[in-house]
Amino acid sequence: MNITIRAATPADRDAIVALHKAAAVTPGALARAPEEVTSAYAQNAINSDICLVAVGAEGLVCGEIHAKRETVALFAHVLGGLTVAVHPERQGQGIGSKLFEALIAWAKAQDPAILRIELAAGGGNPGAIRLYERLGFKQEGRQVARGRLPDGRFEDDILMGMLLL
Repeated sequence: MNITIRAATPADRDAIVALHKAAAVTPGALARAPEEVTSAYAQNAINSDICLVAVGAEGLVCGEIHAKRETVALFAHVLGGLTVAVHPERQGQGIGSKLFEALIAWAKAQDPAILRIELAAGGGNPGAIRLYERLGFKQEGRQVARGRLPDGRFEDDILMGMLLL
């Protein structure tokens, strides 16, 4: 599998919308429902402090990750608001891992330093939680009934963090 990870550009906006809409079809895979994935959402992702896309050999965007550095001085060493999406047909091929590896490398190279990356994972998405743990994230807490799925069920958010010290 030949995957290139690169910084997202404004030209990727429509591909990011299509990717997130495809991923959001599976309840609990992303926080947003497909109808909440808009061009404005994708543009905000691109405008994040870091936004990377995974591009397959065929030239199609098959994964995306973005996050923002906290702006309050006390938390300025933290990268949060993290979202990652991999196209459902490409999951299980290491694309998410490659996106995270590139994000972590970018974070380690920042000046001033980013010393912590944090995310929230839906409790009903054990595959994602396993991936994050394999990458070095630790479970730090649980927000009970944080999300409400389309069928009315509630889902906990698992708070996870990684120290880059």
